[in-house]
Amino acid sequence: MTTSGLSRRARSAAGGAMVDHLVMHSSVAVAWFRRDLRVVDNPALLAALASAGAVVPLFVRDPSILGGSRASDRRNAWLEAALASLDADLRTLGGRLVVREGDPREVVPELAREVGASMVHAQRDYTPFARSRDAAVADAVDLRLHQGLLLAEPEEIGDVKVFAAFHRRFAAGPLRAPLPAPDRVVAPDGVAGIPPDTAPAAGALEASTAAALARLHAFAARADRYATDRDRLDVDGSSRLSVHLHFGTVSPAMVAAEVEDDAFRRQLAWRDWAHHLVWWRPEAVGAAWREDLRDLRWDDDPALFSAWAEGRTGYPVVDAAMRQLAAEGFMPNRARMIAASFLAKDLFLDWREGERHFLRQLLDGDVAANAMGWQWVAGVGTDAAPYFRVFNPVLQGRRFDPAGTWVRRWVPEIAELPAAHVHAPWQAPGGPPRGYPPPIVDHAQARARAIARYLGRER
Repeated sequence: MTTSGLSRRARSAAGGAMVDHLVMHSSVAVAWFRRDLRVVDNPALLAALASAGAVVPLFVRDPSILGGSRASDRRNAWLEAALASLDADLRTLGGRLVVREGDPREVVPELAREVGASMVHAQRDYTPFARSRDAAVADAVDLRLHQGLLLAEPEEIGDVKVFAAFHRRFAAGPLRAPLPAPDRVVAPDGVAGIPPDTAPAAGALEASTAAALARLHAFAARADRYATDRDRLDVDGSSRLSVHLHFGTVSPAMVAAEVEDDAFRRQLAWRDWAHHLVWWRPEAVGAAWREDLRDLRWDDDPALFSAWAEGRTGYPVVDAAMRQLAAEGFMPNRARMIAASFLAKDLFLDWREGERHFLRQLLDGDVAANAMGWQWVAGVGTDAAPYFRVFNPVLQGRRFDPAGTWVRRWVPEIAELPAAHVHAPWQAPGGPPRGYPPPIVDHAQARARAIARYLGRER
């Protein structure tokens, strides 16, 4: 049982015992883990160890995140597995993870008082929510923030709105070398953590730094094919590292040090850029980056949204994407763009509804990258001429899944169709197979309508 499983009275008693024990230590610091669930290349953990004689590793289960409207049972389970793995790694170094539940603005200062910590060290985060939370904690304790989530800090690059310019600056700068794990974590005795007899959560092996490194090494061996394979839906061209980067079971510095492929590093740069955009423009989370498009009139049709979310649009490449998302909490980047474009431009439904759906479903659901990705596809982001980019779901399927291998896996209703019709079943003799719907919109008509709306003809 973790401390979050104790009654309020029991937690109070345990806290008192901690204070009695810890007064013997001359110096205590808290290492507050958030999106850096690892012991290797963890600047915040190393800084905490350097600043104090004893360190309390802490994770706070925040109900506003884990139980909010954007929460995901699948992602929460992955988190719990990652916490179990982190605790196991800390134990090999002599420490253990303390897990509390509640609002971090209250829990972190409370724990710091309990253990007599002189300061709290944590990894820097960039979303409006994270900045507000950290500012509140910093008002109560000496909070020191460290890099680790990104490869470059916003202040190092500057406020750059165009990715090409951002990438030039990013590529010109030196990459931070990964830091080793500490030799030892000196932790105070008596601090309630995850008990040693607690069974590892399901999937703990996969949600670990060891698993992340194994995946990283395997991808590095085929990274030279990334530029050609990354968009193929019928080829496993993705690194599948995004969930590990999101939770921090591996760091971007560790990834960049292992993979030198320019095309892949460009994607790491895009990840940084999304966080930089949110840092410089916090209002871009939940609102269009382009102010002139914030009053764009979106349609409201719950039935169409449900058909999209459930993979019943009649366009196999879109339906396969949404069914894979529901089944695995993942889909390739090309599939994300196709599905997002279909919602925003074929159906002309509010991109923010799709952004929220992705964030709930994706294991790697990241506020900054997800929001900026949706804005890019929906044409309300930083692009100069966004309304011309409307993905044709049939052509996209034929180009990136030419034999229909991927769509057949996720849309078994069309499995027997020949390649010539697998991406357009309504063109097959006799129409789409029984049990599979016809297209819910005509793409050519929807594209013309979307462009007209963007040009202000239906504003």
